[in-house]
Amino acid sequence: MEKDILYTFFEGTATQQQQEEVRKWMEASPENERTFFKERRLFDMMLLLAQEREPVKTKRSFSLPRPVLELLKIAAVVAITLAVGFFYMEQTSRNDQMAIQTISVPAGQRVNLTLPDGTNVWLNARTTLQYPVSFGKKDRRVELDGEAYFEVTKEEKRSFVVHTSKGKVEVLGTNFNVEAYSYKDDFETTLMQGSVKVTSALDPAQTLVLHPDSKAVLRGGKFEVVPVDDYNRYRWTEGLICFRNDSFESIMQEFEKYYGKSIRINNEKILNMHYTGKFRQTDGVDYALRVLQKDIRFSYSQDDENQIIYID
Repeated sequence: MEKDILYTFFEGTATQQQQEEVRKWMEASPENERTFFKERRLFDMMLLLAQEREPVKTKRSFSLPRPVLELLKIAAVVAITLAVGFFYMEQTSRNDQMAIQTISVPAGQRVNLTLPDGTNVWLNARTTLQYPVSFGKKDRRVELDGEAYFEVTKEEKRSFVVHTSKGKVEVLGTNFNVEAYSYKDDFETTLMQGSVKVTSALDPAQTLVLHPDSKAVLRGGKFEVVPVDDYNRYRWTEGLICFRNDSFESIMQEFEKYYGKSIRINNEKILNMHYTGKFRQTDGVDYALRVLQKDIRFSYSQDDENQIIYID
């Protein structure tokens, strides 16, 4: 695969034909997939370093402002492995005592990183995670706005606490998924292993403990425990968008999150039609919509300048 095409793809300016060409090449062999992510990481690291000096003016016109050693130094500090896309990173201080790292993931992207205690975290699109460069002695606290999958390093003396606008999740060491976007009313914590304690942000007396294969959801201001009957929807960490008997309207809301476009549905007849299936994020929104058209009758048009899709 020519690097020019790969970098055009990374910049988001590739044509539909080029996107399909990259996707087929990447899926052709494990070696191609490793090369894809290697070039993706290099592209994003160069872009990140270049932006410390000045904005990138033209595509592929990168100039590393510091030695490669500095790049490795940054990578070691934040321990970030990019799966797809670019992210925004900054470091600030609170009360002039604790350095806080902030990772913000834009629409259509996802990021994998390792926290100071060795905990592995996947961040979904439109997600922001804040955590200290070094955790305190009493607990390991992070703040989340969005969706994340945590594989927490077990420590008996320091609990791991995820704070969100709607509640907090506390564990010692386990695997779980949290979805808590501040712009949505929904809150959901799904437990894969171990146990977690969930506490309401509005009512601290409202607490529950989750066991594997169950999730806590917020309904009418109250937490409820419901069983997990489908783990496919948590395969977003693999770059998959999965649906199981979901309404067309909810699917379009997911597309907005993953593809960074505003979708306006003018055809009310299809709002409550349901669909089961899955897409790769790399397939793109055009491919996903064309597949849906085989089962759901609708047409669509795009306003590329304003990043709007109209469904008729």
